[in-house]
Amino acid sequence: MTTTLDHAPVDQSVNATATKRVLLLKPRGFCAGVVRAIDIVRIALEAFGAPIYVRKEIVHNSYVVNDLAKKGAIFVNELDEVPEGARVIYSAHGVSPAVRQRAKDRGLKVVDATCPLVTKVHVEAVKFAKQGYSLVLVGHRDHEEVEGTQGEAPEVTQVVSTAEEVEALVVPDPDKVAYLTQTTLSLDEASTMINALKKKFPNIIGPHAQDICYATENRQTAVKNVAHGADVVLVVGSRNSSNSNRLVEVSQNLGTNSYLIDKAADIQPQWLDGVDTVAVTAGASAPEVLVQEVVGYLQTQGYGSVDEVEVMPENVRFGLPPEIVQSINPAPPPAA
Repeated sequence: MTTTLDHAPVDQSVNATATKRVLLLKPRGFCAGVVRAIDIVRIALEAFGAPIYVRKEIVHNSYVVNDLAKKGAIFVNELDEVPEGARVIYSAHGVSPAVRQRAKDRGLKVVDATCPLVTKVHVEAVKFAKQGYSLVLVGHRDHEEVEGTQGEAPEVTQVVSTAEEVEALVVPDPDKVAYLTQTTLSLDEASTMINALKKKFPNIIGPHAQDICYATENRQTAVKNVAHGADVVLVVGSRNSSNSNRLVEVSQNLGTNSYLIDKAADIQPQWLDGVDTVAVTAGASAPEVLVQEVVGYLQTQGYGSVDEVEVMPENVRFGLPPEIVQSINPAPPPAA
């Protein structure tokens, strides 16, 4: 099942001869993990009825959260806010074993919407810890994903966010160190940090495949391919969306002005002064309806040519957890 939000198609014929244009990047917006997480909440509401509790924001987008809240989802910061025995959904960013234990202690019915690519990092953390490695987790320590991953092996895990923090690292055995990364870092940022770690710990090891997720990489690559041909890059996404913020940084690092916006109304008129070409993209948790509103607004400002620029195809899909699959296709009663 895929999540779609209805929207009116952008009229690409308006002022088609105008010199001002919009470059609509593809891929953009919802990734497979976000689609899965939103579907889990929606199906749970349909199958079990409201209220359904969700720990933290299911994904980091205010439009999505508000839409689900209207349908009966109740978002809480911690499990203590959930009535004993109630049903709770973990967000796409994952949780620590301590949170899982708390849910068990309180008899909560859990549905796990953790992105499978985040779960992969959790599994790696457990594996390296069991093998006796000191763990270095590259990421933003106040992000829910990092909190969850660190919680898998808190005694041996240190979080670093800057090269300076790498230099200050102290571990029991410099020859027994492993690193992992948050899935939504910028590729350039992660590369810089990993190189710093390898310089400090020449024998450090990492995951077999990079932890940065395919959607984060693809959206950043699209920006890199198009930023040089745009005067401004607009990124649709919420302020607390790590991957959306990284898209802004990627553009700015290439010398192209970029702004993070939740919706079309956030666009400041002065951003468009003297601007002929605007590139528009969206973070992995931003719905397409908001992208189309931005493009529609730009058309009213004289940007009559809208060209979708596909940098690479993206066809990833993730399966739903068993609790949700069973609610869609309940097992038939046993034969008499």
